[in-house]
Amino acid sequence: MTGPVLNHLGETWLQLGPARSAGRDKTWRAARDDRDVLWLALDVPETGVNTISRDVLEGLDQQLDTIAQTPPKAVVIRSAKTGGFAAGADIGMFRELHDPGDVESMLTRGHAVLDRLEALDCPTVCVVHGQALGGGFEIALACDWIIAVDGASFGFPEVNLGLHPGLGGTFRLPDRIDPVEAMTHMLTGKTAHTDKARSLGIADTVVEERHVEAAIRAAIAGELKQEGPSLTDRAMSLSTARSYAARKMRAKAQDRAPEAHYPAPYALINLWQTHGDDKKAMQRGEITSFAELVTSETSRNLVRVFFLQQALKEDSHGKDSIARVHVLGAGTMGGEIAAWCALKGKNVTLSDPDTEALGHTIRRAAAICREQHLSGTETRDALDRLMPDPGQLGVPKADLIIEAAPEDAEIKGKIYAEVEPKMKSTATLATNTSSLSVTALSEGLKRPKRFAGLHFFNPVSKMQLVEVVNHEGTYATVTDQLAAFCGTIGRLPARVRDYPGYLVNRALTPYLLEAIQLIEEGHDKQVIDSAAERFGMPMGPVELADQVGLDICLHVGESLSAGLDKPMPDIPDWLGEMVENGNTGKKSGQGFYEWKDGKAQKGDAPDTSDTGDITDRLMLPMLDACVECLRQDVARDMDQVDGAMIFATGFAPFRGGPMHYAKWRGPDEIVARLEELADAHGARFRPDPHWKDLP
Repeated sequence: MTGPVLNHLGETWLQLGPARSAGRDKTWRAARDDRDVLWLALDVPETGVNTISRDVLEGLDQQLDTIAQTPPKAVVIRSAKTGGFAAGADIGMFRELHDPGDVESMLTRGHAVLDRLEALDCPTVCVVHGQALGGGFEIALACDWIIAVDGASFGFPEVNLGLHPGLGGTFRLPDRIDPVEAMTHMLTGKTAHTDKARSLGIADTVVEERHVEAAIRAAIAGELKQEGPSLTDRAMSLSTARSYAARKMRAKAQDRAPEAHYPAPYALINLWQTHGDDKKAMQRGEITSFAELVTSETSRNLVRVFFLQQALKEDSHGKDSIARVHVLGAGTMGGEIAAWCALKGKNVTLSDPDTEALGHTIRRAAAICREQHLSGTETRDALDRLMPDPGQLGVPKADLIIEAAPEDAEIKGKIYAEVEPKMKSTATLATNTSSLSVTALSEGLKRPKRFAGLHFFNPVSKMQLVEVVNHEGTYATVTDQLAAFCGTIGRLPARVRDYPGYLVNRALTPYLLEAIQLIEEGHDKQVIDSAAERFGMPMGPVELADQVGLDICLHVGESLSAGLDKPMPDIPDWLGEMVENGNTGKKSGQGFYEWKDGKAQKGDAPDTSDTGDITDRLMLPMLDACVECLRQDVARDMDQVDGAMIFATGFAPFRGGPMHYAKWRGPDEIVARLEELADAHGARFRPDPHWKDLP
C-alpha cells in the first residue's frame, strides 16, 4: 500500500502487507488483521475520489460472498483515498438511464447488497474521513457503527439533481436520527459537518485520526453509546403526526421550489408520509419513485447543470502561480474578494483610504469563516493571511492586484497610474468592473498585456462564477493564470471577450430594465417578480435590481445603452431620482421594496393568473442577448453561456440554461414571438440574426 493510504487507514494496515481483492473486484481492497477483523477499503481505480457505481456495489457483493464463507469477528469499512470516503454516485451513470423499469431492476440489486451488509451477524463499522455523500453515506448507514474522523461531513445532495436518496437513505437515515431532522437534510441537501453529525446521531463518535483504532475496538466491543428511539421517533410512527409534519414540509418546500419545477422534494415527502412506519414499503416506494425521477426532464436538466459546472471547472486547470494578492478597495466587493482569497489560502493585503472599511472587512471575513464551517484554527489562519494595508506596502510583492474601485473610468485610471509603477514586472493587474470596457481601461497602462477583467459577482462568498475578461492585447498566459487562480479559490471561471456588459450583464440587463419599463407602464412590481419566479428564476427582476443596487443597475444600463447598436429599454427619469435620493435598494434599506433584516418586505400575493406576456417580455430579451454574445464570440459556445448564466444569475436550473431552454422551446417559435413583441413594444425586441444559425 502507498504512503497516503497508510496515513488514512491507521496502523492496522501496516501489519497486513499487500491487500488482496476478492474475485474480479477491483474497487475494494480486503484483508484480515490478527484479531480476525476484516478491513474493506473502498478504492475506485483511476480516480482521486471514490464514487458509488454499479461496479462498487457488485464488488461489495463479492466481498460479502467471501464473508459468508468465512465470517470474521467484525468488518471495518474505510476509504483508501486521501480526499474522503465517497463523493456520491457516479453522475455520468444517470445519463445512461432512460427506462424506469430498467432503473428499478438496477436499484433492486443495489438495495439487496446493502441489505446483506446491514444483516451481517458480526459488528460492522464504517470509518469516514472527508465527505460521505449520497451513495457513500448510504453505505455508511447500512453499518452498525459510524466513526467520523474530525472534519468529516455527511449529506444527501441528490435534491440538487432532481432526486432523493435511492439506495436506502430515505428509510435508514430517519431510522438512525430524528425523522424530521432526517427529512430536513434530505429535502434541502444540507451537509452535516463533524459536530452537527455527532449531535444529530449520524456519527456515533468523532475522533482524530490517531484515535481511530481505539474507537474501532470500542465499537466492536459494544462500548460506544447509541441513542434509543426518541419521543419524536415514536411520535412519527403515527400517521397523524407524519401527516402534520408533512404539511409543514410541503409549505417550506413550496417557498423554495414549486412542485411543478422540482418534483423530488414532494415525492420524498409523500413517500415518508405514506410509508414512514413501514421500512419494507418505504424501500419499495423509494425504488419506484427514484426510477421515475431520474428519467424525468427535470432531473436530466439538473444533471446537465452538474456537467456544465464540471466543464467550467475544466477551464481552471493549469498552474496557479499566484501566491500573494493585493486588493485595491475595501467596499462591498473588494472586501469580500480579499476575505475569500484569504480564506482559500492566499496571502492578501487590502488597501483603502477608509480605515473603517478595512475594519469592516476583517469582521466580514470572520463571519464568512463561520458560514463556511471553518474550525477555530482554520479561521485564525485565514484572518492571519488577510492584512489591512492602507499604505499599499503589499503591492510590490503581489503576484496579482485586483482593483475593486467605484465604477468610474477616471477614478480607475488614476489608481492604475499610482499603482502600476510599484508592481513587479511579472504581476498581473485585474479589474473587477462589471460594465466598463477592459480595452478602454487598458489604454493608459504601461503593460496592457498583463491586464484583464476579473469580474466577481455579489456576494463573492456565495456566487460561484467569475468572468475572466480579456481584451485583444491580453497575454493568453495571463487569462490562463487568472482562470487557474479562480479554480484555486473555489470559483468557476468563464473566459469571455471584452464586450459591453461582457456575457452575464449583457444578458441580464435587458431583463432588469424591462422590469423597470413594466413598472413605468403601471404593472405591479410583485406581479412582475412573480412572473419571473413562476418561470423558475430564484427571485424576480425587481427584487434582484434592489439586491444588486439601483445605482449599479442605472450605471450598467446607461453604459450598455451607449455601447450597443441594439436599443435597450428606456430608463425612466424617476430611477435616477431614486438613486440621487439614496434609495438604492437593499444596501440602503429602501429601493423598489423596503428591506428589513436582509429581506424585501412584500405585501399580499397579487393575482398572477395571467402573466404570460410579462414572462416573455422579461425572459426572451435575455435569450436574445445570449445569442448576440455567441454571434459576437463573447462566449465560447452554448454550454458556456448556459453554465455562466446559471451560476451567475440562478437562471432556472431545471430548464438546463437559457440556450438549452431555447432549443427545447424552439428557435423558430422564439423568433416569431420576439417579432410579435417588437411590433407591439419596439425595436428592442427584434431578434438577433444569429438565431437562424444555431445548431
